[in-house]
Amino acid sequence: MDWLLELGYFGLFIGSFLASTVVPFSADVLLIGMLAAGGTPWIVIGVATVGNFLGGLTSYGIGRLGKWEWIERFGAKPETIQKHKVKIDKYGAWVALLSWVPFIGDVLAIALGFFRVKFVPSAIFMLIGKFARFVAWYLIYTLF
Repeated sequence: MDWLLELGYFGLFIGSFLASTVVPFSADVLLIGMLAAGGTPWIVIGVATVGNFLGGLTSYGIGRLGKWEWIERFGAKPETIQKHKVKIDKYGAWVALLSWVPFIGDVLAIALGFFRVKFVPSAIFMLIGKFARFVAWYLIYTLF
């Protein structure tokens, strides 16, 4: 990850984008690294948010392209998929607020696309959740 920090804000953007797709990566570490390196806080938060948001939209798009047959080939049982669909149907786009959560956030973004939850509300809630996450990390960083 050090090489991303050496790229400055561009590296933060790329790392944040990748962290919000199915690539296992930590945008939080990059954010703290950029802050520790003297990055301007609101630029760091903005760049990380935009990169992470666009990565989340990419995951949503991947889900949108998905087909039931593909999921079943990976060993998922139809009743398990249906159980998750009930939850997504119940909460709808609000689920996108949790797309920042490590590991499950990417799956949630894919599920939102797969189950065809409305794009605009999903995108808005995703943006809010990701922005709040980075602001929280900034506040934690400044307190310690």
